[in-house]
Amino acid sequence: MIAKHISQRGFATSSKSNVHVTVLGATGGIGQPLAMLLKQNPLVTRVNCYDIRGAPGVAADLSHINTPSVAEGFGPDNNGLEKALKGSEIVLIPAGVPRKPGMTRDDLFNTNASIVRDLSKAVAEYCPKAFVGIISNPVNSTVPISAEVLKKAGVYDPKRLAGVTSLDVVRASTFVAGLANKDPKDVNVTVVGGHSGVTIVPLLSQQKDGAAIVQEGGQKLADLVKRIQFGGDEVVKAKDGAGSATLSMAYAAAVFADALMRAKSGESGVTTPAFVESPLFKDQGVDYFASQVTFDKNGVSKIHDLGKLDASEQKLVDACLPELKKNIEKGVQFVAQN
Repeated sequence: MIAKHISQRGFATSSKSNVHVTVLGATGGIGQPLAMLLKQNPLVTRVNCYDIRGAPGVAADLSHINTPSVAEGFGPDNNGLEKALKGSEIVLIPAGVPRKPGMTRDDLFNTNASIVRDLSKAVAEYCPKAFVGIISNPVNSTVPISAEVLKKAGVYDPKRLAGVTSLDVVRASTFVAGLANKDPKDVNVTVVGGHSGVTIVPLLSQQKDGAAIVQEGGQKLADLVKRIQFGGDEVVKAKDGAGSATLSMAYAAAVFADALMRAKSGESGVTTPAFVESPLFKDQGVDYFASQVTFDKNGVSKIHDLGKLDASEQKLVDACLPELKKNIEKGVQFVAQN
């Protein structure tokens, strides 16, 4: 039942590949459900779980799931990080602290920046050819941090590094489907920009049900855009200090990883949103931007432009760019100073 439900939501349904995936931060609120979803994916043959404590237990639990992939857990002792990363083709990094009520993603910066920096150093040393998916917030800054670390190590490849922004698409599509009384799997809203607050730009006009809301305009549109941009706050508040968006993020990250693996297995035209080094707004000093990205077996193969925008969407892009530029610069400066 679970596997059938997952396949209906866009996961692979047959095995054509042989992929070794490592989750760094595997015992956390995102890491555990993400590792479980990866264990169920038929394209995965090995799930390595790493964390500062508890990862062997998580892996032991996963190993009882009746799918053929192998799960193994590692801690920091006995070169555990090296063992977790050696041979990995996809590395997903949800490691870090979660948001609490009143916190923004930028409030997480000081702690999570150091974590992403150190884990990126390990990736550079032990699996420099792996594709790295950054989940740790604030993604707008942690992706540049990882890139700068990989550059310093001489192994940076912009085709193999991305911030996972799929949750913004999952949320936007779910919210629009609810307003339109549609099945969410039949609604796919493109979201571009970054992964926090006003940097999140839903292109509602490019999807039929969203376009109807754009045409209606008014408070309904304003409320929808705000909910998409600040949906994480909704979860943080509802959990009342006990965490942030973990289950939905794990699901979105698993969908993203599945797209990578399908592209790696030779499927053509695999396109999904991602926060990558992008030419779209480099002339304005914005070196990274989330948009629709097509992947192949080597990683990013095409970065799509934004297409036709409604006037309200152009205003959102205009508001996004200066904030996104500051977030990116913050990440770059962190590595330069540390």
